[in-house]
Amino acid sequence: MKIATWNVNSLTVRLPQVLDWLAAQASAGAPVEVLALQELKLSDDKFPAAAFEQAGYHAVWHGQKTYNGVALLARSPFNAVQRNLPGFEDEQARLIAATLGADDTQGSEGGASAPALRVVGAYFPNGQALGSDKFAYKLRWLEALRAWLADEMRRHPRLLLLGDFNITFDDADVWDPEGLRESIHCSSVERAQLQALLALGLHDAHRLFAQPPKSYTWWDYRQLGFQKNRGLRIDHILLSDALRPLATACQIDRSPRKNPQPSDHAPLWVQLQGL
Repeated sequence: MKIATWNVNSLTVRLPQVLDWLAAQASAGAPVEVLALQELKLSDDKFPAAAFEQAGYHAVWHGQKTYNGVALLARSPFNAVQRNLPGFEDEQARLIAATLGADDTQGSEGGASAPALRVVGAYFPNGQALGSDKFAYKLRWLEALRAWLADEMRRHPRLLLLGDFNITFDDADVWDPEGLRESIHCSSVERAQLQALLALGLHDAHRLFAQPPKSYTWWDYRQLGFQKNRGLRIDHILLSDALRPLATACQIDRSPRKNPQPSDHAPLWVQLQGL
């Protein structure tokens, strides 16, 4: 099972690219079973559900006009859909979670169903700048996410958290570690929050495997950021303890970043066996 995440930076603009990428993966013999999308930048009524259905995907989404917005696509239907963090008042569409397979909390007749897979797709707040109101909101959101995830992981042992985290793990995720030290995405405060997520029993899928140096998922549109590989690794896939042994590969696909009018992010995928 290949599971991917991609901040498309406007699904209205990038829909043909998403469909083409999904078709290319299938043609190569490695179809994407689940795809998390971020920054849809469209309202719920504008979501292109029919286009994805024609491509063979079920979809659930949580949109917002002009900003934010998240969605999950899968080749089989979702259930137990959760939009945004319960108990955290938020006007921004940043999180969508859903289950593939039987709901862990319900069981099944005869008790003979495969364990469910809980998929949590998220677009973490950017934060703008340390000390700003938006940064304070980012920290509150991260704390609410961690509290909610702790409970989700108890109920759903097979869980993935994936999306645009807007945080780097360490200097290896940054093209200019010294120049960007303690700036947004690279601050010790944000990285501590990311480590606190791992402490719940989650694992960075990308780091489970040997990767080329300077592997990034985002590049600024300005100043030839992509061409000069001046990027950041801010898109992540975190696997629960139960899923970690099933991972066989995790890679960044840079090819869509070479498209005309690309997203500033590249897709990231993980391959899981035995699901």
